[in-house]
Amino acid sequence: MELLSTPKNIEINNITCDSFRISWAMEKGDLERVTHYFIDLNKKENKNSNKFKHRDVPTKLVAKAVPLPMTVRGHWFLSPRTEYSVAVQTAVKQSDGEYLVSGWSETVEFCTGDYAKEHLAQLQEKAELIAGRMLRFSVFYRNQHKEYFQHVRMHCGNVMKPSLKDNTPTSGMLHGIFFSCNTEFNTGQPPQDSPYGRYRFQIPAQRLFNPNTNLYFADFYCMYTAYHYVVLVLAPKGSAGDLFCRERLPQLDISSNKFLTCCVEEGELVYRHAQDSILEVIYTEPVDLSLGVLGEISGHQLMSLSTANAKKDPSCKTCNISVGR
Repeated sequence: MELLSTPKNIEINNITCDSFRISWAMEKGDLERVTHYFIDLNKKENKNSNKFKHRDVPTKLVAKAVPLPMTVRGHWFLSPRTEYSVAVQTAVKQSDGEYLVSGWSETVEFCTGDYAKEHLAQLQEKAELIAGRMLRFSVFYRNQHKEYFQHVRMHCGNVMKPSLKDNTPTSGMLHGIFFSCNTEFNTGQPPQDSPYGRYRFQIPAQRLFNPNTNLYFADFYCMYTAYHYVVLVLAPKGSAGDLFCRERLPQLDISSNKFLTCCVEEGELVYRHAQDSILEVIYTEPVDLSLGVLGEISGHQLMSLSTANAKKDPSCKTCNISVGR
């Protein structure tokens, strides 16, 4: 029997958190002969992953030939926000049950999408289970290197500008500034250590979070460690960031939720954060350095807690959900 041509020009599109569409080019004579497709799907190895953890087994999919493009879907082998490589092979099933196969195509890479809004609501429920008790706090803070704040002063009119966020369900779309608010339970003050730099900008909580602010849940993850992170978004009501989040993220009641609250008590605004999660708070608007205080911390730069280039652990049962179809 005549050999099959090798599939070429692989195209991947319509990517979601647990599916993608794939197509490729075949020689015209093969279109009528091919009975099956073989798809070799591999999760890209994270160079920082724990070498003692169980490795994901490559997925070999067999599908009956259908008109292209075809949809590949399955939450049991596709994880959200995860990089994969894929190659395809075509085959003709012969009368003896054996397959005549083509060569493997070139390998292409892609990254799955994030959860839909209803899936984020499920993730929120899981995050609530480990949030712990609420501790009072009074300031949001942002750590960076000295050069960052020098740049803000010299080239940005003393104003920190929102930038594109990379590791949230709104990746590549939401602009914001990352702040922290976690405190040490024994002092009630921000910790003196930070993974992001020795210089810290502190701003009174009411400057960013008040009854004119909306609060959204954006993510819950860990990075192969015992620490779990919750990402929240603060957006002034009616702002572009608020309108953007309203369509995509679960909204939280600012006075009654498990992560971050703003309540009026005896005529004053009182703020609390969850003790057992590390909160990453994205503020969607510019912030003038004159609204707070900049200083140097006395502790260390703990790189082990850094979320730069964060890769979520897709095997953690605490912070992952199965997105069934």
